Amino acid sequence: MPRKKYIKYLKTILPLFLGVFFVYLSYLHSTPQERQALYENILEAKIGYVLLSVSFGVLSHASRAYRWKFLIEPLGYQLPFKLSFPAVMSGYLANLGVPRSGEVLRAATVASYKRIPFETSLGTIISERVADLIMLFLVVSFTFFLQSEQLIFLFNRFEINPFIGLLALGILIGGGILFLRIIKRTKNKWLSKLRDFGQGILLGMKSILKMEKRWWFLFHTVFIWAMYISMFFVMKYAIYGAEDIPTNVIMLAFVVGSFAITLSNGGIGIYPIAIGSAMFLYGIPRETGEAFGWVLWGSQTLINIILGSLSLFLLPIFHKKD
Repeated sequence: MPRKKYIKYLKTILPLFLGVFFVYLSYLHSTPQERQALYENILEAKIGYVLLSVSFGVLSHASRAYRWKFLIEPLGYQLPFKLSFPAVMSGYLANLGVPRSGEVLRAATVASYKRIPFETSLGTIISERVADLIMLFLVVSFTFFLQSEQLIFLFNRFEINPFIGLLALGILIGGGILFLRIIKRTKNKWLSKLRDFGQGILLGMKSILKMEKRWWFLFHTVFIWAMYISMFFVMKYAIYGAEDIPTNVIMLAFVVGSFAITLSNGGIGIYPIAIGSAMFLYGIPRETGEAFGWVLWGSQTLINIILGSLSLFLLPIFHKKD
């Protein structure tokens, strides 16, 4: 097997293996009574609140798709919602198979159907992620201010370092800009192509500075995260025994879950266990906390699979490739 193919498979299998490992670990450390209570809590979840949580999730996806146009427009392109939404949803579906591949698929989709340069579109998506990282940092800072000891304990337990992502992104962007400056006048064929690709990404990233409707972009950014927190908050009313969980515990679990979901394919296995561990620190039975996490993760993942699959199926029917 070629080395590149081997690395590709490894990147897909390792996160999935990590998620399954945590599920197995949780199984080993629970009693038969606790496992039975967990299954019952999941099966008896109140469907009305689950659907309400799912609707908040869909609204956040729709807002993300609509927000994207504010980054594309300054570059001289039009991105209709009927294309951006299925592109976003198909990206979420791809992330379940190969982590972080969804961003590439999003950019490739609009490049195929709207002839927006792939590298430029990818640059706007990176700018989106920077805005989302800032929002996550604000939420983490607020939660850390309220309950620093518990948050540090959970980050250590799941080996999560919230600053590594920001640092890595900063180094990657800074290194990329420095590299482009170094090869600015190169005549080498391959380096020239790499330079042009990198400059296209930078052009897309700079679009955030050229937006005329910056306040609308900011509104949608805040709205997306408000929906994330809302879909998390209402889920406590769906699980028996979780109705009285305090808001500060919900926020702590939300922060831990936001990082845990990146550790495996779509957060499989790790996400619900991390949620259960966060709530367990406050005396919430582990089976209640994990049921909360499994129902939340399962319902959001199911809707992403449904909408993502529909998007991939309908895209070529309703859009012609340029």
